[in-house]
Amino acid sequence: QVQLVESGGGSVQAGGSLRLSCTATGYAFSTNYMGWFRQAPGKEREKVATIDRDGRKEYIDSVTGRFTISKDNAKMTLYLQMNSLKPEDTGMYFCAADPLVSLWVKPTSAVEYWGQGTQVTISS
Repeated sequence: QVQLVESGGGSVQAGGSLRLSCTATGYAFSTNYMGWFRQAPGKEREKVATIDRDGRKEYIDSVTGRFTISKDNAKMTLYLQMNSLKPEDTGMYFCAADPLVSLWVKPTSAVEYWGQGTQVTISS
């Protein structure tokens, strides 16, 4: 059974940093496509950053230069380092994985596995 468990969320002031972690169990971590998504109140879930099985990384424009996605295959953990945080980064952040298709191209509604989410709140 695939499980994704996020941690590291919290409340910080604008300009601060947080590092999210997602620990995976139950599947071949190194061969999966993974990513981070977020959902603000009243808005749809959106893709934030993805990392392919070969290490290729993609970011949405609004976080480019501020966020860094990475993974440690030995620890089966996905990370999202978030710097220079802004109030508009506030939301529930979800870890996601898919065994077959890059999350950069796969429709959000079709993503295979999700974590339960971790809340990030940025105050101005």
